[in-house]
Amino acid sequence: MTQRFDAIVIGAGAAGMMCAATAGQRGRRVLLLDHAAKLGEKIRISGGGRCNFTNLHCSPANFISRNPHFCRSALARYTPRHFIDLMERHGIGWHEKKLGQLFCDDSATRIIAMLKAECDAGGVQWRTPCAVSSTVRGVAGFEVATSMGSFSAPCLVIATGGLSIPKIGASPFGYRVAEQFGLPVVPPRPALVPLTFDAQELARFGDLAGVSAEVAASAGAGCFRENLLFTHRGLSGPSILQVSSYWTPGEPIHVDLLPDHPGESLLHQHRASRALPATVLGVALPRRLAHAWCEAAGAAQPMDQMAMKALRALAAGLHDWQVKPSGTAGYQKAEVTLGGVDTEALSSRTMEVRHVPGLFFIGEVVDVTGHLGGFNFQWAWASGHAAGSFIG
Repeated sequence: MTQRFDAIVIGAGAAGMMCAATAGQRGRRVLLLDHAAKLGEKIRISGGGRCNFTNLHCSPANFISRNPHFCRSALARYTPRHFIDLMERHGIGWHEKKLGQLFCDDSATRIIAMLKAECDAGGVQWRTPCAVSSTVRGVAGFEVATSMGSFSAPCLVIATGGLSIPKIGASPFGYRVAEQFGLPVVPPRPALVPLTFDAQELARFGDLAGVSAEVAASAGAGCFRENLLFTHRGLSGPSILQVSSYWTPGEPIHVDLLPDHPGESLLHQHRASRALPATVLGVALPRRLAHAWCEAAGAAQPMDQMAMKALRALAAGLHDWQVKPSGTAGYQKAEVTLGGVDTEALSSRTMEVRHVPGLFFIGEVVDVTGHLGGFNFQWAWASGHAAGSFIG
């Protein structure tokens, strides 16, 4: 027999649990489904197991979407302070690491346990692991057929995330439901993801794996001053993860390797020296990087033998290294998915589909993608709370 609820939430991740707990504590009878056996795996692995759960400086400017204003309403009504208060009520310690990024003092599993406890306090019923075979809209609402029986409710919330990190259960389920009900989907692609080199760049810089430097990296409208890390496949580190969300395949990214040093001035100070350019640059750059860079630039002669034109070209290249990535490391290394259910189809206040009353999309499955540093979890909490405050 079909079991009836006020709301069915599919996806027991950050957004789904927040939504179910919020609705349940409003007296709604909520069912939470997930195909995975473990709850909140993305929470568990985030931040090296400490979960970068929000950011003190969260604002709409920290998010990418075709409609940059869409996230304003939800973020304004559920702020980082709201989530901090929730953690403190549960006795979970936290600390600021840098740039407003907040982490648990202990294991991220405490956040998962907190969200489950909040759901239990609202009488939320669980079905996990539970595979969904179909979702149908009928006269009485939505009928959901699963491996654990059939369920119905006037409200259905899709909180199944994007395609990032398939090994912990990511799937295109949410996009398929959107397409089933005629919603446009902004083409998804990996974001906050390492970028890869082609064979030529690997030959030049592949031996630098493990070397890092503070840089200013940019692509499209995104510019970030953080560390860059060379890997055996290309580039990573916070600055590169950030610009990956703005990078258009086929276009170069721009990297200033000396954001704190006027390169021409630095080199010119040693104009009459017998020192090699790599030795001079090794004062401001990691030595291995300085040597690899000069070798790739053909700057092998001593400083006193360098023509001024060559010196200026070397300095200009250091301030605007234009590297064209061959691609990304893919969804298996991406922290989030860019794109998703087009926000034009949703109410920014409730996350409900405008032309399908009772159907909601929240979290990563929506075309709202945060910067690195806790912003994507804050979107999960805020969008989940927005829907949970309205459903039923």
